Amino acid sequence: MKTEERYRFVINYFKDHHPNAETELQYSSPFELLVAVILSAQCTDKRVNMITPALFSRFPDAETLSEASVDEVFNYIRSISYPNNKAKHLVGMAKMLLTDFNGVIPEKVAELEKLPGVGRKTANVIASVVFNQPAMAVDTHVFRVSARLGLTKKARNPKHAEEQLVKYIPKELIAVAHHWLILHGRYVCKARKPECTPCGLKEMCMYYMNAQKKSTKIAAS
Repeated sequence: MKTEERYRFVINYFKDHHPNAETELQYSSPFELLVAVILSAQCTDKRVNMITPALFSRFPDAETLSEASVDEVFNYIRSISYPNNKAKHLVGMAKMLLTDFNGVIPEKVAELEKLPGVGRKTANVIASVVFNQPAMAVDTHVFRVSARLGLTKKARNPKHAEEQLVKYIPKELIAVAHHWLILHGRYVCKARKPECTPCGLKEMCMYYMNAQKKSTKIAAS
């Protein structure tokens, strides 16, 4: 199967089965989404959603968060991964939003990446979800699933995978494709034990086909 055909197959599958995929992070403003995405690094969305209601109630905007102490923020997020660093990043992010961007979340990825705690993945999430830009955020799920499906080949890092994905996915679908791949990795193509049997993509999945070949060799030996 040619690369273009592979992408077409995957896109058509997700269009049919998950046309309205979106983030599972709960938020009510761009600012809240930015905070939630920063918190979600190496942490599940489920866990983040458990602690953000109280956090957003206390710090509903950049102004209130910028005036907080790191220790106070830490107490709200202590149950997630790396709470010390994330507390520092959140306060620093809020302060920079006010001093450098007049409290308005920037649209450009390069400007978003200047904010404390905001790497390329987080910046791409905000650019795509908030501003509907064709930005592909590559997290561990996207990186794994795209490689297993054969959408990316020998991608050395998330940036390399991102470059390959945006080359073949139509611009108008990049934002939703990010969620397609994340959710597929979260619930079907899991890291340790992918659920290949019910997967509708297995007939063209490189990972599945290679696993089948190995099973056949073992059975024949």
